[in-house]
Amino acid sequence: MNIIQAIILGIIEGITEFLPVSSTGHMIIGSALMGINNQEFTKVFTVVIQLGAILSVVVLYWKRFFKSLDFYYTLIIAFIPIVLAGLLLKKKVDMLLGDVRVVALSLVVGGIVLLFVDKWFAATEDKDGTPIKPKNAFMIGLFQIIALMPGVSRSAATIIGGLSQKLSKKDAAEFAFFLAVPTMAAATFLELFQSFKKTPEIFTHQNILYLFLGTVIAFMVAMVAIRSFIQYLSKHGFKAFGIYRIILGSLILFLIYVLKIPLLTL
Repeated sequence: MNIIQAIILGIIEGITEFLPVSSTGHMIIGSALMGINNQEFTKVFTVVIQLGAILSVVVLYWKRFFKSLDFYYTLIIAFIPIVLAGLLLKKKVDMLLGDVRVVALSLVVGGIVLLFVDKWFAATEDKDGTPIKPKNAFMIGLFQIIALMPGVSRSAATIIGGLSQKLSKKDAAEFAFFLAVPTMAAATFLELFQSFKKTPEIFTHQNILYLFLGTVIAFMVAMVAIRSFIQYLSKHGFKAFGIYRIILGSLILFLIYVLKIPLLTL
């Protein structure tokens, strides 16, 4: 990895982390196109810089994090399912990370789902500001497990989970943002711990600089992306994101299986 590649991946992470398009999937595709997807450091980099994106949530919504203890109680309940599933499925998930074919297929399938989400939940949405009860939080947490599959999108899975609990699009999206904080923080520190234990040699001064740079860029870009996404989602819904996912996923599959581009396969 070089500094330009670190900057590009930081921008990709910042834009896509909170959109229902899969930030992990986009970074896997981006790193594959740059020929660095099989590097051990790249895998660490794509997880760690997500910390920058989630810090933008804390900055933008800092008042919500000091509102009440009930806020944290709800987050903990929603967080439990992904912790248990992550511990049980981590080895299998790690095997899929970096496989662009899995990402492309997930993008297409998830895109098809997003085409119908607005219609499915149009009649069940409550008004903005509806309180999230513990049982609702737990159900949203179960939806987040689906996002362990690369290319699914944690944001999409948790927002749909929120809509299934009759939340408005705005409330579902914001809760997905809040839930990203403990989820991605835990994933980041676990990845750092395991990687430093397994391959400490990849943490050179240069690579640490790239991690810092990517994290800062992801933070700044995500600050803009979050506000824009909330406004767009409230007015227009998910359809455009679904179309985008289908086009991108189909294009990647075409490059792999028709044009036989070896760069995109493991």
